[in-house]
Amino acid sequence: MNTTGPAAKGLRLIPFRGLRYVPERVGSLAAVTSPPYDVVVRPDGLLHLESADPHNIVRLILPQAATAADRHRQAADTLRRWLAEGVLAPDREPALYVYEQRKGDLLQRGVIGALALSTPAEGVVLPHEDVMPDIVEDRAALMRATATNLEPLLLTYRSEGDATGTTAVIERTVRRTPLLSTTTDDGFSHRLWSVTDPAELAPIDRDLADRQALIADGHHRWATYLRLREEHPPGAAGPWAYGLVLLVDTARHPLQVRAIHRLLHRLPVADALAAIKDVPGSFRVRTIDGTLREAVGALSEAVTADDGTANAFLLAGDGRFHLIDRPDPALLAGTVPADRPAEWRALDATVLHSTLLDHIWKIPDAPEHISYIHDTEAVVEQAERHGSTAVLLHPVREEVVRELARQAVTMPRKSTSFGPKPATGLVLRSLADG
Repeated sequence: MNTTGPAAKGLRLIPFRGLRYVPERVGSLAAVTSPPYDVVVRPDGLLHLESADPHNIVRLILPQAATAADRHRQAADTLRRWLAEGVLAPDREPALYVYEQRKGDLLQRGVIGALALSTPAEGVVLPHEDVMPDIVEDRAALMRATATNLEPLLLTYRSEGDATGTTAVIERTVRRTPLLSTTTDDGFSHRLWSVTDPAELAPIDRDLADRQALIADGHHRWATYLRLREEHPPGAAGPWAYGLVLLVDTARHPLQVRAIHRLLHRLPVADALAAIKDVPGSFRVRTIDGTLREAVGALSEAVTADDGTANAFLLAGDGRFHLIDRPDPALLAGTVPADRPAEWRALDATVLHSTLLDHIWKIPDAPEHISYIHDTEAVVEQAERHGSTAVLLHPVREEVVRELARQAVTMPRKSTSFGPKPATGLVLRSLADG
């Protein structure tokens, strides 16, 4: 997506000395990688990753200790130990990194680098979701303690679609032998190359100079980058004025958009349904017989009815599936804020939080009440295990996300999950390295 106003400065992506695992010091590269911190399903996924290899990156991005201060201190101590032991080592010279993910017919390629930070008002990097202050504070404390960007954000931009500029460099680079190649448990193969030649870096710099980017994944980490930049004096922020990102051109490699589901810890399904029925005519409630796949199919059909403007949710946790749809227009008018664009008011996440969570269920958006889980099977399994309620959502269309971002309107937090996401652990960026 090109810049649309004279105030936009464009993207500035600079090389850095990547901090990477030394293959000879770990069991396998696949065994030390992890999904992004907010995608790891806890506690099961966390335990699986910790047991995969004693040096799995999850020990840095999700350290386990009694207090937040202890967790962050533990991550910093672990990182220092791994560096001293040669488990992690910096590359010899600064580079941009071409990164490829492939699974079956799905192919995604982009460039990892240190991106100059900018506020939303500058119109260079556009957020599309709100953030939770407690998560930003936790990520900031972890980054202060480790002085390291532990995982790249996923940002997208749109070129004209031709094989010039950054795309041309990427396509030449992938013909070479990669720095690393591995396949993770989810079936994705990952390859990484370094680009250090000034003749190859220059066309990337020119190509990105008049681009805008959309934050596809990593709003909390971008907010963390901005907070930590503010903590350093103007002109002296140095490495804190940049953040680790993966830039993907969606004109060449369109991303997938998935929903992020909610797990309501203290609300059994029976109580959730009873509260809806206590507000006569608020929603239509139907029990869906069949498998999870069939129930998700019914959710998709309900959401895409009426030209895509319908709202629908799938509740699970009691061994059955309950489709909640056709909200009362009068109820929506009285519970959904009216000072936002129509596209925002019609979002499933907006209706879920404003009408169901706030008005009918009266559940605060706090970690002890709500968890955000990307995997459909995992959220249903956890709800059934603990007697809580899983709320499954349908993905938002990408064009809606981009249009709201252009209007500087942020969606409710955790509204979308763009992917495939970069694997965490393939390349880190040390802020102490300058």
